[in-house]
Amino acid sequence: MTIRLSLMMFLEFFIWGAWFVTMGTYLSRTIKATDIENGMAYGTQSLGAILAPFVIGLIADRYFSAQKILGALHFIGAALMFWITGMDDFGGFYPIILAYMILYMPTLALVNSVAFRQLTDPENQFARLRVWGTVGWIIAGLLIGWLNWEEQGALVNTFYMAAVASLGLGVLSFFLPETPPGGKGKDISIGDIIGTDALKLLKDRNYLVFFIASILICIPLAFYYQEANKYMNEVGVSQAAAKMALGQVSELVFMLLIPWFFRKFGLKYMLLIGMGAWVLRYVCFSFGNADDLMSLIYLGIILHGICYDFFFVTGQIYTEKKAGENIKSAAQGLITLATYGVGMYIGFAIAGRIVESLSLDPAGHDWGRIWMYPAGIAAAVLILFALIFREKKIQEK
Repeated sequence: MTIRLSLMMFLEFFIWGAWFVTMGTYLSRTIKATDIENGMAYGTQSLGAILAPFVIGLIADRYFSAQKILGALHFIGAALMFWITGMDDFGGFYPIILAYMILYMPTLALVNSVAFRQLTDPENQFARLRVWGTVGWIIAGLLIGWLNWEEQGALVNTFYMAAVASLGLGVLSFFLPETPPGGKGKDISIGDIIGTDALKLLKDRNYLVFFIASILICIPLAFYYQEANKYMNEVGVSQAAAKMALGQVSELVFMLLIPWFFRKFGLKYMLLIGMGAWVLRYVCFSFGNADDLMSLIYLGIILHGICYDFFFVTGQIYTEKKAGENIKSAAQGLITLATYGVGMYIGFAIAGRIVESLSLDPAGHDWGRIWMYPAGIAAAVLILFALIFREKKIQEK
């Protein structure tokens, strides 16, 4: 059973990493999409994240076993990935990627449901399963680099690769342990789905500050996911997708070190270090190049572990402790909806417009100026958070 669950996690994130990192480069080179259209395409992730709770809450939790709906969604996803390879303009590409992300984002919760239902000691066992998801994302990036699809202009193959992996996970899903619907026979309200019970946490001034900062910091986060691979390819970084996989390696390392850092620095300074890493990362990208300053680009990539773990993973821990048992799930759902849904949707849209405004077509973009925008946004959030947030000992509820 452990092998099947580990493979499930590996494929789930391999599929996402197979095309998401390089989509911006593919859109600009192959589809000839504008930077604003690129932002729209990446924004489908956020729309999927916003709609995912409704798919899970209204369908999966009430009528179907989790592993069966997981399989069905990945079968449909495989068909959409094959279909999208035939699109040669953004008008055909966009509705397919939107449909795909509306179906894919709920699977992130479904794989967790399948895994948690089978574990006897989730706190200690889940991390060992989830790490295979990060490994899957890393392997996808390494494969793209080793096969030279970026240099050869063959990034359409990333969608084929995702389709084959999605088909494989669809088949595997029907051999996973039975995970019956947890909400069968229960009345589930819209409030239950979007986590309105967790809104009471916002009465706490410190948590409200954290909540708003989480949304705002997702704006510079969106720049990285949407533009980093395109930037690296434009400035001449070879095998960019493979090099970007170092970010996930860094994420793994720092995730293991979070308990030690938490004891060493405490909540507020962990969050501030995470936001500061975003500022430093984008300054590195702004001044880096593929020649004598390639080290700055490497540093910007490797900082991903601190950027993500110190803010988002620490924030999830903070939310878990503040919420307590009764509204724990609702609180995590609310913060996910606010960040990956609302925050990143705003970020993708802003990034697309800024990059479009600094186009040097046909010579690429003014990346030195572009990266200073997310650096400035992250710096502003950091300063406001440092001034307003007051750390208190968290009382678990």
